[in-house]
Amino acid sequence: MAGTWSRSTFTPVSLAPPGPPWPGPVYGEWMRVDLVAIVVDDYPAIRFFVDNLGFELVEDSPSLTNDGRPKRWVVVRPPGAETGILLARADGDSQGAVVGNQVAGRVGFFLRVDDFDAAYRRMVSAGVEFVVAPRAEAYGRVAVFLDVAGNRWDLFG
Repeated sequence: MAGTWSRSTFTPVSLAPPGPPWPGPVYGEWMRVDLVAIVVDDYPAIRFFVDNLGFELVEDSPSLTNDGRPKRWVVVRPPGAETGILLARADGDSQGAVVGNQVAGRVGFFLRVDDFDAAYRRMVSAGVEFVVAPRAEAYGRVAVFLDVAGNRWDLFG
């Protein structure tokens, strides 16, 4: 069910427009976010997501840049998740400049877990750097950590 979310409430809302229903699907029968890209320095970032966070390596395939140079298509995702993360190696100065700062220093990625305390302990023991200690919020427990590139993530549960 869709809804609006704030740190203190979740209010379901209908996404249907007022009036008669749409005549058919706008872009197909369904939509979903399939991948989100994180620009990284290089592919050793795979080890961080797999070994330190416990993600699955879904794909690691040779590919080509738009101008024909070799690259890799690397996708990781949390176990059981549908949405994956494309680990995109920075290509050039402009892409290299955003590594670790893709959302201007804000928390831009969010990892929800069923057992916050167990996940936090496992991640700390795996060497994940937490920059904000765990705290209780109206929506659950939360702590901020850095990924291998330096991007900020919320761990919450």
